[in-house]
Amino acid sequence: MPFFEYTLSFTQFQHLRIRTTMTKAYDPLDYDNLARSVVTALFESASTALPPTEKFSGSGVYALYYTGSLPFYSHISSSDLHTPIYVGKAVPTGTRKGGRQVDSESSAELYRRLHEHAKSIDQAENLDLVEFQARYLVVEEVWITLAERFLIDHFRPVWNTVIDGFGNHPPGSGRRDMRRPRWDIVHPGRPWAAKLKTAETAEEVVRLIGTQAG
Repeated sequence: MPFFEYTLSFTQFQHLRIRTTMTKAYDPLDYDNLARSVVTALFESASTALPPTEKFSGSGVYALYYTGSLPFYSHISSSDLHTPIYVGKAVPTGTRKGGRQVDSESSAELYRRLHEHAKSIDQAENLDLVEFQARYLVVEEVWITLAERFLIDHFRPVWNTVIDGFGNHPPGSGRRDMRRPRWDIVHPGRPWAAKLKTAETAEEVVRLIGTQAG
């Protein structure tokens, strides 16, 4: 069961409230507290269809939601977008050039990453892109990885944990002996993944989803 569930903006704040104890003083600069502030901002942002239609600049974090009717996702599928099926990050490429910091806001890494994910979903034989929504937030680079780790640790999204490989790119020519990712076993359709060997059946992977949901 996810540690947090989000329905309304007020509920988001309630579930992300700072928890203090009598023995530990509250530290606003504690990494968990800093991560909570980024996650709160992410979940207060408006949801959008995937992929975003308007191009924007910047890197950051995002959450994808499934609203369809596949039975093995029934525990997370909801029009209320309370539990993400996948969370991720997009960091600027070539962060440093010639010893100088590259402005992460001048890139469009987050926008490109969301479009890559939309393409993967669109190629899947048993998924429909219109059944997905996204929330995303442009974040200063130093906080991106921290926020992503917080999201994964607290939500344990299915596509980050049980069905891994959704965010994978085609392997290089020297890595064709790689196994097909679980995501592509359950959601076949990406041409590059079809060339990889499988070690599990879709039924076996789906049973693992049931174990997590239970």
